[in-house]
Amino acid sequence: MLATGYLLLASLLGSTYAQSSPWEQCGGVGWAGSTTCVAGWICTYLNEYFSQCLQVSSTTPPSLTSIPGAAPTVGPSRDTGKLPALGWNSWNAYKCGISDTVVYAAAVNIVLLGLQDAGYEYVNIDDCWAETTRDPTTQRIVPDPNKFPNGISDLADQIHALGLKVGIYGDAGTATCAGYPGSLGYETIDATTFTEWGIDYLKYDNCNVPKNWTDTNPPPGNDWYKSNSAIRYRQMTAALVAQPHPVQFSICIWGDANVWTWGARVGHSWRMAGDSSASWSYITSIINKNSQYLDYVDFYSHNDMDMMEIGNGDLTIQEQRTHFAAWCFMKSPILLGTDLSKLSSTQRDVITNPELLAFHQDATIGVPAKPFQPTADDTTTSNPPEFYAGASTKGTHVFIINTGGGTSTMTFAFSSVPGLPAGSNYVVHDMWVGKDLGTFSGKYSASVASHDTAAFLITPA
Repeated sequence: MLATGYLLLASLLGSTYAQSSPWEQCGGVGWAGSTTCVAGWICTYLNEYFSQCLQVSSTTPPSLTSIPGAAPTVGPSRDTGKLPALGWNSWNAYKCGISDTVVYAAAVNIVLLGLQDAGYEYVNIDDCWAETTRDPTTQRIVPDPNKFPNGISDLADQIHALGLKVGIYGDAGTATCAGYPGSLGYETIDATTFTEWGIDYLKYDNCNVPKNWTDTNPPPGNDWYKSNSAIRYRQMTAALVAQPHPVQFSICIWGDANVWTWGARVGHSWRMAGDSSASWSYITSIINKNSQYLDYVDFYSHNDMDMMEIGNGDLTIQEQRTHFAAWCFMKSPILLGTDLSKLSSTQRDVITNPELLAFHQDATIGVPAKPFQPTADDTTTSNPPEFYAGASTKGTHVFIINTGGGTSTMTFAFSSVPGLPAGSNYVVHDMWVGKDLGTFSGKYSASVASHDTAAFLITPA
């Protein structure tokens, strides 16, 4: 969750909406609900798409003044994280309303709904799982006994028994975004604790960072690997790698500190922007940003476009298809963020599409699809780009996003597709339905619905 700090002091006293409850949304692009919170909570800007009711605190997090002169340089484990993660995360659907019952139910649904068979494996607990203070003797973070009466370890054992893996949430500051203990200065203690519990994945956030640990100016030589921001994450990398069990490390730094330039030296994936929202504007904005940095994506190295919103909000099924397809062809981690029991059969078909997931999880080719100009005489540009091409073990793929407000006929020339072998005739295969559409030469035109994405495999006839 993006850093608190920009406070939206909205005073819409005449609002017709009830005040938002703790942890609920209270603002953002397209938000039509209340912009005020119940007493003791304040509407806090997280990103342009999402403001949230966070608790008013009368204390300032303590500062950690010691920045090491020689920060760890060890890289992340290569025993995990080669391919982008597939799984589920609790935050989008439940915020702080989590418990062992909620998390285990999600794990069971991953199995029962066929998601495990499709490749989904992580069941990730987000913020608010802990007590507000550390154990005074061991300095370990303590699971909230009301939410997790048998601890995290017991829940992890149950999830592992289903053949799945478990993720947890931490923060590279003095406190998490919701005010629970952060790990800055406690990296070794927390990494040891997490792995003893059986944790397989760590989402590591970026809230409540002491001022001296921030970056007010570019680091020397403009090498962001040497920045204070990177050092905070490098410390946790070293602590995780020292553990006997490999942990996939997700750097939740919201696109700060040019993370794409150093992320692969520190973790397995890194957030490219602020929190997701169930809006078309968020989907197009993160696709547009990520399209500029796809050269940094490969095995063990993934730009994270944040969690899936399929099943949330009022996204059309076409927008949900684009949401999923873009995360697949850009090889972003895919962590579902909804109540899985409420997914429709159509939504389940989208998120388990075997051909899109095969591209996403290709164990031979790690690079994503990238933008290309569809024809030699087409010099138009769009934000985000609408045409993408990439390779898999099956051949060359073309993905087309219609960002317009109506159905459109969209055309590409075979000669313009990067990596496509020279030839006069090509078989066009629809990845959504798993069906060959015919043999074509010269160019191909597809009718694409508004906000939908077409996905093709192109092979020489």
